[in-house]
This record gives sequence, structure tokens and C-alpha cells, in this order.
Amino acid sequence: MPNPTSKHTRSRRDKRRANWKITAPSVSLCPDCQEPKLPHRICMSCGSYNGKKILEVVEKETA
Repeated sequence: MPNPTSKHTRSRRDKRRANWKITAPSVSLCPDCQEPKLPHRICMSCGSYNGKKILEVVEKETA
């Protein structure tokens, strides 16, 4: 198994590790209720997707 012939510098190592950043998920507004939601997913506040009602959302009762 071949071994490296020379040491890689810290800057070369750090350039390789520079792209390990976490990104925030993109959020869009629901066209029906204007609540934030993830794209290409059902809106959890009104239950619609692509202008159609998919889920029936039930509100929780407060005691």
C-alpha cells in the first residue's frame, strides 16, 4: 500500500474541510394560509398541497 511521500500542509487540509457547513432548510409560504412550510410538502396548518385540500386538519381543544 503506497504511503504519502510528503506531508500535506495545514492550509491544504483545511481547504478540503471548508465545505462541511450546515445550511438552513429553504422555507416557502403556503399560498392558501401564508404559513411557512417546506417546499414540495403538505402544509401542516391548512392541509393543502398544490392548491388542493389533501388533509383534514383538526384543531386541539384547550381545557
